[in-house]
Amino acid sequence: MKFREMDTEDIEAALETSMQEGLREDEARKRQQKQGFNELQEGEKQSALLLFFAQFKDFMVLVLLAATLISGLLGEYIDSIAIMAIILINGFLGFFQERKAEKSLDALKEMAAPQVHALRDEKWAKIPSREVVVGDVLKFTSGDRIGADLRIMESSSLEIEESALTGESVPAVKFAHPVQHDVDGIGDEQNMAFMGTMVTRGSGIGIVTATGMDTAMGKIADMLQSAEAMATPLQRRLEQLGKILIITALLLTLLVVVIGVIQGNDLYTMFLAGVSLAVAAIPEGLPAIVTVALSLGVQRMIKQKSIVRKLPAVETLGCASVICSDKTGTMTQNKMTVTHLWSGGKTWNVTGTGYVPSGSFMSDNTDVNPKQEKSLHQLLTFGMLCNNSELVDHEGQYVLDGDPTEGALLVAAMKAGLTREVLKQKFTIVKEFPFDSTRKMMSVVAKDENGKQFVVTKGAPDVLISQCETILWHGQSQSMNRDLKKAVQDAIDGLADQALRTIAVGFKPIGAATVLLDEREAEKGLTFIGMHGMIDPPRPEVHNAVKECREAGIKTVMITGDHVSTAKAIAKQLGILRGKDKVLEGKTLSDMSVGELEEVVEDVSVFARVSPEHKLKIVKALQNKGHVVAMTGDGVNDAPAIKAADIGISMGITGTDVAKEASSLILLDDNFATIKSAIKEGRNIYENIRKFIRYLLASNVGEILVMFFAMIMALPLPLVPIQILWVNLVTDGLPAMALGLDKPEGDVMKRGPRSPKEGVFARGLGWKIISRGFLIGISTLIAFIVVYKTNPDNLQYAQTVAFATLVLAQLIHVFDCRSEKSIFSRNPFGNQYLVWAVISSLALMLVVLYYPPLQTIFHTVAIQPRDWLLIVGMASIPTFLLAGSFLVSKSK
Repeated sequence: MKFREMDTEDIEAALETSMQEGLREDEARKRQQKQGFNELQEGEKQSALLLFFAQFKDFMVLVLLAATLISGLLGEYIDSIAIMAIILINGFLGFFQERKAEKSLDALKEMAAPQVHALRDEKWAKIPSREVVVGDVLKFTSGDRIGADLRIMESSSLEIEESALTGESVPAVKFAHPVQHDVDGIGDEQNMAFMGTMVTRGSGIGIVTATGMDTAMGKIADMLQSAEAMATPLQRRLEQLGKILIITALLLTLLVVVIGVIQGNDLYTMFLAGVSLAVAAIPEGLPAIVTVALSLGVQRMIKQKSIVRKLPAVETLGCASVICSDKTGTMTQNKMTVTHLWSGGKTWNVTGTGYVPSGSFMSDNTDVNPKQEKSLHQLLTFGMLCNNSELVDHEGQYVLDGDPTEGALLVAAMKAGLTREVLKQKFTIVKEFPFDSTRKMMSVVAKDENGKQFVVTKGAPDVLISQCETILWHGQSQSMNRDLKKAVQDAIDGLADQALRTIAVGFKPIGAATVLLDEREAEKGLTFIGMHGMIDPPRPEVHNAVKECREAGIKTVMITGDHVSTAKAIAKQLGILRGKDKVLEGKTLSDMSVGELEEVVEDVSVFARVSPEHKLKIVKALQNKGHVVAMTGDGVNDAPAIKAADIGISMGITGTDVAKEASSLILLDDNFATIKSAIKEGRNIYENIRKFIRYLLASNVGEILVMFFAMIMALPLPLVPIQILWVNLVTDGLPAMALGLDKPEGDVMKRGPRSPKEGVFARGLGWKIISRGFLIGISTLIAFIVVYKTNPDNLQYAQTVAFATLVLAQLIHVFDCRSEKSIFSRNPFGNQYLVWAVISSLALMLVVLYYPPLQTIFHTVAIQPRDWLLIVGMASIPTFLLAGSFLVSKSK
């Protein structure tokens, strides 16, 4: 039913209730049994045990489990325990992250009012909000949270803060009479109130029309549960890599067994040899190192005012191609600010933003003293006098107590040096006629220090001007004729064209003994003084952030519940709306399917007057066009789209708990510019992940080939399985982690976002891995053959030389991995963490080579000094041979 269009009698009949009596207790209980409790229901949750086991479905985890089994078969129980520990640590990390992410519904529940005033059996009583049923009559006043969706039946100066649902930057004015015209969304349903919203002014009575999951809040909760969490590019790439590695390991095992048996070796011996190769093919530490690299990135991002709730989100930022951003509180300050003043045909600009009471007044680019401009000073004085807001200074942070519009007038007056204390000494408020949504005005009767009385009225300019007989024009009072009325209207239109909200001020003197009984008598025969033009201003740093994102190939899209004119004005100021970019309204969006939206979505830069359903549709359309979408927001209405986006970003200060719980990233300073820093970090982390994948896999290819070629040549195995595992878990681990700390290269934010379809081995990475790995393997094999042929009876010594050559070749190669180009394109010592990691790995290798207890475990012997020349020489060939060819090609 469209309750907004119905009269009181029709609503009472439809819902079988009474405004005078309310519901009977027995009837309320019957309805509660039928409708259920007035609370948000959670979907079926996966048990904690199943959620924990689900962490081990990942393909790389299966690879590690295979490695554990293989190590166990080889009798290397210590290695099996180490690998199992890595698996469990990763499993617990994923488990706790997912459990934390499911708190979104709990945060939504907390927004419901704990108690409400309900009319039951003709008596008003406080009842828990969960016991409210459809048909209940509720009353509410300033400071109350609405307990259910309801049709307002009575209102007095009622305003409700609905920004969490609608995105509107100011409280919505509410009234009781029916609304017959079509509405674009819940933001236009002025005689309805919605669960979870807050009454900021006035009072009202309403009849409950929906409870629980049938409310606007409940529909958002349902979307939040059904919105699918997208797999991140990193997760998809690692799954792809895991499949490649496991297939490679199986094929190698099979190939070695077949070749060995053909050569006349026994099946068991060749199976163990094949298993050794499989172990060499699997980088056991890769998932752990990825997790550590992401965690280190998270620590860096905290210092840059952003908290990552889900580790893969750091990497996902690096390939974001579109940022869908809410306007209010995200790109703007969520603080109404007077920027223009008009009186008597003259306009003044006001500098300063937010609630900080400092700024200057300018006319024709010239500073003016407001105390010397009579009409300006009077406009500011009366704007503060007819005003109930207060500005509180909390250790240098100014906080508004009251209505945002009145706060804007208050701050503008304070910029001119006016204060509440001085005003109270000069004027006394005798009577107040509160703001009413029907008349759209507020008035006070004031008495000055000389005993003179006068009325000050503020309100909507088009309404107030109709109550004015005179106007203050060039400092003199003149009759309001047609020409002057047109001048005022032109000024109203001029301010509206700049997307400014306007508040007009008028006054009239009355006798010292006059007593005004009602507002109609007070608000007629006024003198029009002027107008305040105000707007929720953009954050000053956002313009540059939007520009830098554009240079990085990232489009910024504004999505807001605010009016089109306001959205367009802010978007132009921020550089979001440019050239032929389009603006799309929620009403048009409602009539479009996702497919139809896909056809135009890439041309649209601003979406205005949108609902939560619209935001989900926009995100889905962009994703279907191949974009990686980041969605920012702070309200309950943003939560479903935040969850459905590739990466959800919420505001830490103004953001609701619901938005924070649904998001992957929280901005501590609510600063859109912080997103740019996060994207830079995300891109760098992905590049660093590619660096250590390159390093680890090239090292593993080297290990595979040295073993494989030795088998083909019917040579003994150059490495034993425990040495391969030691290299994979120890020698590779420290340098790989240090690569994760590498600083970004200078052009990281000058490149376009990478494609989400880009594979791990894109941009020549696969060739680099194979070519470097081939050279590492050949160099190690040559060193082994030279020593083995010299002394065939001492196989263990030759294996030790091969082991040392392999380790040293990898540690030299790690410096080459810092750049896509060559080891010489960056300062090799620019990453101090890497330098110390290499030194540590070298020290550990020497301990394994020369410490007798470890020699027994790792099957090594002490290497003679003369053989170190061979080891160093062969280990240097893979890196410097390719680096030399790079320099030659560059010189040409």
